[in-house]
Amino acid sequence: MKIISNSVKDTLNLGRIISRHLKPGDVICLNGELGSGKTTLTKGIAEGLGVSRAKVTSSSFILIRQHLEGRIPFFHFDLYRLKAAGDIAILGYEEYFYGEGVSVIEWAQNLECLMPSEHLMVELSYGRLNKRTFKFAASGARYKELLRRLHEDTGH
Repeated sequence: MKIISNSVKDTLNLGRIISRHLKPGDVICLNGELGSGKTTLTKGIAEGLGVSRAKVTSSSFILIRQHLEGRIPFFHFDLYRLKAAGDIAILGYEEYFYGEGVSVIEWAQNLECLMPSEHLMVELSYGRLNKRTFKFAASGARYKELLRRLHEDTGH
């Protein structure tokens, strides 16, 4: 599935739409160049889960930020500066990925072999001005269902 966003507002709204269908244990993987909209989409997802989007930042120095005040615990991973996939293993990433919250992972390609076998992958790219393209791919039955619901909600 492919969705075009024409503004920051559209991208935040897409994140809120995604959040409507998220359940504990869901993993959303985001890949794309700097400035492609990963953090903006993450802010929309967080807001939809009841977390202030102002609390979602992309410092790139903190690998995991926990937000427990929403309807579901929200774990924001920013793996931009991750040197090796094994470096995240010492942080107990499995407890986040397979626990009671939703994990959104920016720069998910840096997980390499630690990537969960089931997840929703979003490839982001940018064009002119604020235009962004989001390409969604589902791995696993749960995420195929999530993608079907997103298709219904967005009409794409």
